[in-house]
Amino acid sequence: MGTILEKLRISSIPTVVQFSQRLMFIKKDPNVLVTDMHFERVPVRLFKPKEVSSKLRRGIIFFHGGGAIFGSLDNYHALSNVLAHETDSVILLVGYRKLPDHHHPAIHMDCLNASIHFLKNLETYGVDPSRVVISGESVGGWTVATVIQDLISQATLPKIRAQVLISPILQGINFQLPSYQQNQNVPLITKDLMITLICRYLSIDISWKNAILTGACVSLDTWKMYSKWISSDNIPQRFKSKNFHPEFLGPFNEAACLETKHMLDASISPLLADDKTIAQLPDTFLVSCEYDILRDDVLLYKKRLEDQGIPVTWYHAEDGFHGCINLFDKLPFSFPCSMNVLNAVISYIKGV
Repeated sequence: MGTILEKLRISSIPTVVQFSQRLMFIKKDPNVLVTDMHFERVPVRLFKPKEVSSKLRRGIIFFHGGGAIFGSLDNYHALSNVLAHETDSVILLVGYRKLPDHHHPAIHMDCLNASIHFLKNLETYGVDPSRVVISGESVGGWTVATVIQDLISQATLPKIRAQVLISPILQGINFQLPSYQQNQNVPLITKDLMITLICRYLSIDISWKNAILTGACVSLDTWKMYSKWISSDNIPQRFKSKNFHPEFLGPFNEAACLETKHMLDASISPLLADDKTIAQLPDTFLVSCEYDILRDDVLLYKKRLEDQGIPVTWYHAEDGFHGCINLFDKLPFSFPCSMNVLNAVISYIKGV
């Protein structure tokens, strides 16, 4: 339908998908109180267990996924319900501005501002300031990694106890990692679709897509500076198939470099943050999926954090694919990996 309407110049595919998401049936949980609010102009949804608690609860700030173009509060309603009920936590699900109308840094700023507002008013929502977790999936996981870098520098705010990143994208330099080669055509996000969404969100002309994929926009000096963190040499051998080819940068294109240079900023590629910043990050839980182009971003981030002494817990779904956690209740599209990832996240959070 989206394709037909787009060809007729009536609407666009993203608009049609976003409209269809608003028609989703929302199943109510009798055990959870749900409240829609706005923190200034940012839409948020608060999930709080109805059972009376004698003490302040854990708080979870959650940024939904959707590639900066899909995903919504409704789309992640069921997941937030389960997290609130199973972990006995207050969940703040954050909505944010998306494509096609809004570009970087809209997602980062909306999520950062909503987080700051929540952290300043924790007791109003019955949340223990010493037990706040910030979590996200896919582009939401990327947002967690960028927002936390801003939050750790704000001494007047309660410290985040832990961060939970589920299949995040974490760097914008190396798109030749083993997982990109092995899973380039695996749903729910292919390599071509991901690069297209990155270009659109970062306002990079789509004509530079091939330069990004081949590394032609990366100078040799830049590669030497960051390869210690993002090279496939940091990926364990068991994740490299026999058909894996080590990185080979295309002929350097200075015009492409100038067009894409902002992808090197830590606010876009949090994996590239300096050691001092990484060393201040909270305890971390990482989820990777075997059949996901972003699998190796997680593995690289895991090593970076561990090298700086950050406690990291890692769950790898051997049969998992990108976005599987949000399909846990979407029969017949739910898979064993959906519940396994969800249960792993729940188990970690309950221990915080």
